[in-house]
Amino acid sequence: MLVEDIMTPKEKLVIVDQLAPVREVLELMKKHRIKSVIVDKNCKEGAYGLVTFKNVLQSIVAQEGDIDLLNVYDIAVIPAISVTRKVQMKYVAKMMVNHSIKRVLVVDDNELHGIITMTDIIGVLLEDI
Repeated sequence: MLVEDIMTPKEKLVIVDQLAPVREVLELMKKHRIKSVIVDKNCKEGAYGLVTFKNVLQSIVAQEGDIDLLNVYDIAVIPAISVTRKVQMKYVAKMMVNHSIKRVLVVDDNELHGIITMTDIIGVLLEDI
């Protein structure tokens, strides 16, 4: 099975600008009941990023609770780890387990196509049982 067969497509993702305030990201996470948001690239040749609850929590601790001083760019992982749509799911799963990664962007030709998460992979495995 390929990544493109189980990924969450771009159309269903929440994407934010790098200059958005962290408070806005928290509001989006709460509104959409999600644990991460995609950070848009800042130019054609730029890189996509990812902000997770963990990034937000780390920034709150570092700033002693004042997240209004931070933008997404300050806390995001840019570039985010990514794979192509045409790679087999088993290789992505192995990479995620070996490196303790919960989410991987799906990018081809520097264009975002979706995201694949551990939850997606576990869901497929449970269907096969």
